[in-house]
Amino acid sequence: MDRSEQGLLRTPTVPEEGEDVAATLSATETLSEEEQEELRRELAKVEEEIQTLSQVLAAKEKHLAEIKRKLGINSLQELKQNIAKGWQDVTATSAYKKTSETLSQAGQKASAALSSVGSVITRKLEDVKNSPTFKSFEEKVENLKSKVGGTKPAGGDFGEVLNSTANASVTATEPPTEQTQESL
Repeated sequence: MDRSEQGLLRTPTVPEEGEDVAATLSATETLSEEEQEELRRELAKVEEEIQTLSQVLAAKEKHLAEIKRKLGINSLQELKQNIAKGWQDVTATSAYKKTSETLSQAGQKASAALSSVGSVITRKLEDVKNSPTFKSFEEKVENLKSKVGGTKPAGGDFGEVLNSTANASVTATEPPTEQTQESL
């Protein structure tokens, strides 16, 4: 590399706060008095602009707070609006739309699969019910039922049991009114 290329690649060192004083002096030694004075004026100008902008920003923030107070907008309402806007932004993204479509399709496929599984199970149960083994078992249960329970007319057995149980519980809880009158 020749000397001109090194000058282009070299960056001027600006001393940071707390940097070594010797490093600061070596940087200022390379600048002429005019360049140093020019940089000092520019530094003062930039610091003044920063201070002015800070004051303007503070005034604008105060004005903003006053407008919000007059409109009745509080921090909770702003948070709700920010969340709603954020959610709206998320739902507008193509990734969200693709994910939503994919999940919707997956849900439809799962629903269809469950429906077909249900119909298969129903068919299998009907096949089992119509099978000779099940019919033989059913006949044996009926024969056992008739032997144990005696011969009762078909139909209404369950209702008769419920009625007799209900009548028995009602009579057990009622005090015998006739006995109390006779004993008096």
